[in-house]
Amino acid sequence: MQEAARRPLPELVSYLEGMSEPHILFDTQYRILAANSAYRRQFSPDRSVVGRTCYEVSHHFHVPCDQAGESCPLVKARESGQRERVLHLHHTPKGEEYVQIELSPLCDATGEQAFFVERMEALRIAQGQPEAQSLTGRAGAFLRMLELVARVAPSQATVLLQGESGTGKELVAHAVHEASARAHRALVAVDCSSLPENLFESELFGHERGAFTGAVSSKGGLVEAASGGTLFLDEVGDIPLTMQVKLLRLLESGTYRRVGSTELRHADIRVVSATHRDLDLLVAQGHFREDLYYRLSTFPIRLPALRERREDVALLADALLKRVAPSRRLTLTPDALAALQDHPFPGNVRELRNLLERASLLCDGDAIHQNHIAQALQSGRRLRVAEEARPARDLSVKEMQEAAWKQVVASHQGSRAELAARLGISERSLYRRLKTLGTPDKASAT
Repeated sequence: MQEAARRPLPELVSYLEGMSEPHILFDTQYRILAANSAYRRQFSPDRSVVGRTCYEVSHHFHVPCDQAGESCPLVKARESGQRERVLHLHHTPKGEEYVQIELSPLCDATGEQAFFVERMEALRIAQGQPEAQSLTGRAGAFLRMLELVARVAPSQATVLLQGESGTGKELVAHAVHEASARAHRALVAVDCSSLPENLFESELFGHERGAFTGAVSSKGGLVEAASGGTLFLDEVGDIPLTMQVKLLRLLESGTYRRVGSTELRHADIRVVSATHRDLDLLVAQGHFREDLYYRLSTFPIRLPALRERREDVALLADALLKRVAPSRRLTLTPDALAALQDHPFPGNVRELRNLLERASLLCDGDAIHQNHIAQALQSGRRLRVAEEARPARDLSVKEMQEAAWKQVVASHQGSRAELAARLGISERSLYRRLKTLGTPDKASAT
């Protein structure tokens, strides 16, 4: 009787069969009771999964996910009693793919959890195997970053990508765009570090004819070009203070004006920004507006350094070799791979790519050996020397921020209102910050 009571209703199985997205139904023992046609087509075209456990089908595990070091949505749903979402690396007919899982518990008449419905969607922007044109990785730090990308991409939230140089911020920005509803429109990248201050506004917002010397015709800006799509502000920490106010207005109101025009234009854009700089420190130093920082960082995502995901070096190396030497089938010998995994890579994935390109040019055969890696490292020695020559960071980031604040306050000769405006915060916030740091308030309240 108990077993019969736990059998799913035919109406439920029929309902799942009518769903256009892949769904499976399983019980509290992880056994799959039903799989709809969308699931069968995408994930199991050649073999039935009914009667097998979900962890054996998806992961080739012999124990549930949580016992194998994974985040198990069933366990999370049991604890929370509600729908749970996770990102998993699944075995599929195409190989290992990242799949978004949304699991919902179903209760019986007594209120006890009896079944679980799982919806699956392959994450097309990333792979768990070598892939030349997508995000590649399997490490825990990479997975945690990817989970955040998968969660925020379908929304309209402003995203701030933070990470060291060479960690792939532009690639992640493209992933956010491609997984959004704006993927059919353009992603327009703005390199904020390369635009001169006197051209920044016209490049971003456009200009009218005669607005300045050389403006012989009207021209739309990068904001217009990104209409309906995504505006990617790379190295946002380098935006001049004079432009930060106008960018803040764009983010707050969705409007802007071309240079030389009084006409207010509307911008239908989603903003993704990136920086390798410490924006908190820039705010403390008065080089970046605090209100703009909060506007840009609605959803911050930290990109892990390569040294935090050493287990991904082999995957990344395979993918990068396809880019740097597409006409050759180069492989790494075990000793060459070990040499790569031992290297700290201060330049992250960009440095790995350059190193592999040098090694491929030094290699005449089909296999890159340890001596090729050693020679490539030696030829790039200046990078390591420069890294080692940098002064040691004896102060924590918090101490540096506090020191910068005190320096800004000590050098300011105007009013408290002027100091607050310079820092992009309210007078009340300024007063609280000064009180917290114990900084003498030399500025007057007027």
